[in-house]
Amino acid sequence: MSNEINPKKYSIPLTEGPNRAAARSYLRGVGFSKEDLHKPIIGVANTWTEIGPCNFHLRDVAAAVKQGIRDAGGTPMEFNTVPSPTASPWAPRA
Repeated sequence: MSNEINPKKYSIPLTEGPNRAAARSYLRGVGFSKEDLHKPIIGVANTWTEIGPCNFHLRDVAAAVKQGIRDAGGTPMEFNTVPSPTASPWAPRA
């Protein structure tokens, strides 16, 4: 038994096998190539929003992180999450 770590361990359930053909077709439809899907997929959570100055710069940060993932042989997959509204000009004030 090998102690070698499979870098694609967590991507296999999403991208490998006949039962994942629909998932691959959706990913291909948004621009991922066959080659992209043969690499480890690395999630990049981003709270970027253009309505909050605290998070506005995160789009550029995520782009740099994604390039680093590509350079290291992975496939980045960015997803959004809810930003903290505490610094928003529309946040309720006490």
